[in-house]
Amino acid sequence: MTALPRPDTGDLLSALRAVVGRRHVLTSSRATARYRKGYRTGNGPAIAVVRPGSLLELWQVASACVVADVSIIMQASNTGLTGGSTPDGGDYPGGLVIISTTRLGDLRVIRDGAQVLCQPGTTLNRLERALRPFGREPHSVIGSSCLGASVVGGVCNNSGGSLVRRGPAYTQLALYARVQPDGTLALVNHLGIALGDTPETILARLDRGDFSESDIDPATQSWAHDHAYLDHVRDIDSASPARFNADPRCLFEAAGSAGKLIVFAVRLDTFAREEETTTFYIATRDPARLTRLRRAMLSDFELPPIAGEYMHETAFDIADVYGRDMFVAIERLGTDRLPALFSAKSRFDAVFGDGRSDRMMQWAGRFLGDHLPTRMRKFRARFEHHLILKVSHDQVGPTRALLAELFPGDSQADHFECTAEESAKAFLHRFVAAGAAVRYRAVHPETVEDIVALDVALPRNTLEWEEHLPPELESKVLHTLYYGHFFCQVFHQDYIVRKGTDPLRFEHALWDLLDTRGAQYPAEHNVGHLYIAKPELTEFYQSLDPRNQLNPGIGQTARGRHWSSPSPHGDGCT
Repeated sequence: MTALPRPDTGDLLSALRAVVGRRHVLTSSRATARYRKGYRTGNGPAIAVVRPGSLLELWQVASACVVADVSIIMQASNTGLTGGSTPDGGDYPGGLVIISTTRLGDLRVIRDGAQVLCQPGTTLNRLERALRPFGREPHSVIGSSCLGASVVGGVCNNSGGSLVRRGPAYTQLALYARVQPDGTLALVNHLGIALGDTPETILARLDRGDFSESDIDPATQSWAHDHAYLDHVRDIDSASPARFNADPRCLFEAAGSAGKLIVFAVRLDTFAREEETTTFYIATRDPARLTRLRRAMLSDFELPPIAGEYMHETAFDIADVYGRDMFVAIERLGTDRLPALFSAKSRFDAVFGDGRSDRMMQWAGRFLGDHLPTRMRKFRARFEHHLILKVSHDQVGPTRALLAELFPGDSQADHFECTAEESAKAFLHRFVAAGAAVRYRAVHPETVEDIVALDVALPRNTLEWEEHLPPELESKVLHTLYYGHFFCQVFHQDYIVRKGTDPLRFEHALWDLLDTRGAQYPAEHNVGHLYIAKPELTEFYQSLDPRNQLNPGIGQTARGRHWSSPSPHGDGCT
């Protein structure tokens, strides 16, 4: 599609600078580069990147952009894997403004730690730290939290996570603005907190923290997490997946909105931290044994396990070599410093070029010592399939008995009970796998065309979950990385494809295979610009943003105002 003509933006830039100050309206290509390019995919021009410093400023910035009829992308940490918070080309109606919420990171712990109130830039990492004194934790821990992912971003994408009992990030309690069909901006307060009547009053009070526990409705009937998920994931005979982004069950206002609303705050439940846990490391040559384990624990145990993370041997190996420096950085620096590290990496690449920092870090990683426990290494030499299983204190006995039956220590299957250090290392090894594929691509540009990354939700009644590619697709792949959240049957599948392969054609062939298996995709990273939004998701987006001014084109939908023009990929609504 030909880039659309741009109107004069001088008045808009002047208005934005009047709100946030000149230094927080970025316009040069170099200054905006790290906001315009996605972590894995997505890139394009922007009129400006605007960084409001208060919720009231965010309202004023958004209002100015709506009046100027420019397209708007809301962006928090820019850690998404499908390009949903960055431009996709240059054909946005009226031009594009990216509103970065990284300066809006305040949070408030409320109701004695049972809930939190998070602004749009609050990171999972910061939320974890705020809840530690209360013995509580957020919906998701480690993984995306150590990369600086935002809480609101997780809600807007119904992001999942490794914790089996908690399901997708979800709330019905949010403060947001929507663009009306007539081009005005309306603020909706569904937080269940009395803050006043006008946008200026509501947002100024939140900025100051000017409310008390008496202003909070504790008896609201609205959910601040997915209360039904525990029973939902345990329905192991259902032909539908446990969680996926187009599931109407979890689409509600801000939840699943994917940037089609301007979200100012969300109210979320927190969870008691499990203090006494045990981790088992399990490995086998026979995937059917893992299936029997999953079905037994979901159907026969009083509660599901806390976590069950799967890795195939290739994912193990690539993470071992190409995720080693990240593993060591997290282990030695802690997750608290990782957001700053990734921010510095992004700024470095914006100046010196994509992939430069990855190649430097990979070179430096060669001098690091062996970072994995000896028992894990021995299991890798013996087995193809690996599972890290964490259970609560009351589940240890029954789990030991079940594992002794299914993984008895023969040539087909084995297990061991982890020490605290082995447990931490095993989970950390699993979580660096996602970035390892990106590192491999950066280090081997001469042999790698690209990464085709899918997150796939298989039906809950799936017995044969292991993928076997047909020869015509297998021949196009250098490495396939399979890893994921085993008990909810959500798998991340990263295909590092050979030079000369058409990644889009390859991906569409994979979609055909997944359709025959009854899979849903994407499962937890949302459609971004890589996936086609299913009809249920498209209808939800249209109801939230009838003018189609916020994140237009998401999910390869229509990009024009009022959803009138074809999608940039030719597949969208008309």
